[in-house]
Amino acid sequence: MNAEILCVGTEILLGDIVNTNAAYLARELAALGIGCYYQSVVGDNAGRLAEGLQLALSRADMVITTGGLGPTYDDLTKETVAELFGLSMELHRPSLEKMEAMFKGRGRVFTKNNEKQAYFPKGAHIFDNDQGTAPGLAVESQGKVVILLPGPPREMTAMFQKQVRPYLESRSTRVLRSHTIHLFDIGESTVEDRLHQSMLDHENPTIAPYAKLGEVQLRVTASAADEAEAEALMQPVMEEICALFADHVYGVDVEDLQHALVGRLQELGQTIAVAESCTGGALAKRLTDIPGASRNFLGGVVVYTNEAKARFLDIPMADIEEYGAVSREIAERLARSVRGKLGADLGVGITGLAGPEGDGVHEVGTVFIALAAPEETFVREGHFTLRGRSGVRLYACQYAFDMIRRYLTGLPVIPEETQ
Repeated sequence: MNAEILCVGTEILLGDIVNTNAAYLARELAALGIGCYYQSVVGDNAGRLAEGLQLALSRADMVITTGGLGPTYDDLTKETVAELFGLSMELHRPSLEKMEAMFKGRGRVFTKNNEKQAYFPKGAHIFDNDQGTAPGLAVESQGKVVILLPGPPREMTAMFQKQVRPYLESRSTRVLRSHTIHLFDIGESTVEDRLHQSMLDHENPTIAPYAKLGEVQLRVTASAADEAEAEALMQPVMEEICALFADHVYGVDVEDLQHALVGRLQELGQTIAVAESCTGGALAKRLTDIPGASRNFLGGVVVYTNEAKARFLDIPMADIEEYGAVSREIAERLARSVRGKLGADLGVGITGLAGPEGDGVHEVGTVFIALAAPEETFVREGHFTLRGRSGVRLYACQYAFDMIRRYLTGLPVIPEETQ
């Protein structure tokens, strides 16, 4: 089966919002083994929407739309699909009653135009909306399937996960399962070069690389008669990949690098404190984004100026003048000082040049990251040039997380190829 994604909304065409729905749906379809060869966007216009649907149905078995299910006059997706398939619109009373109860519970007036959201093409399979008012639906006709989802991403993703995914899985006699292997500090081209033949040789399971900001992900997907068989097919392939990339693998099916790190800190009962200069608190922010991180993250301090470094972390001004604020020596002192002051097992110190101006010594993008452990302090020098201020900060945090991860897993904190 192959599908096409058709997102509806003039606001997308005007650039007022970013079309994150299409990216999300494409990833989910790939995980289900459903091919997606085209994506389109049309405005809130019935004629152009009909043309877009006709074109999509001419080249795909299934079309998934987002948007155009609301109560206003220009929300026309359901009506257009009904007309295309020659179906009448019918009131779905349970949906109407649920909306009326929702409005009453919120103390809002249920205006007449909201009833529009409870009308559906005859015979449609309806998906409840737990996050909003407009239900979704699936229409099967003439050997094709059209799935209509609400436009707001929060509503769309919840509906897909809870209802649309099971609906799609029920239409298949095969089970599709995937695992994602996360790699850090290695480029997509290097990963593809090492895995090229393996990706060609493996048809089931398949191996698909995805380049993300600062990392590479490898999705392994198997099709089988049941879940146990799918897992058995994937296991040797995943072991092969993890062995091949060894130190670069920071997790399987984890959300991101900081989640993997906090999980490891919790497993080992280790605590951490951070002292940040050029990252401006970004490291602490990303750690505290994770629920339960307070058990392991003791705190942090942003010491952006030389005076702050001296006042709050007792870094001698003489050392700052001798080595420079952006230096291996100052990063090391930041890490050791914050570790001692907060009584943490590990301390991190970051200092660097996020730009756009340099210091006459280092190029913009130069960052020193230190990790103070009980037995030793490690320092890594990074050069994140052409990244912009936000990019320098992001990469500095990523490499700090990776240094901690490597220490906690018994790997060389500084990879040999960078020494």
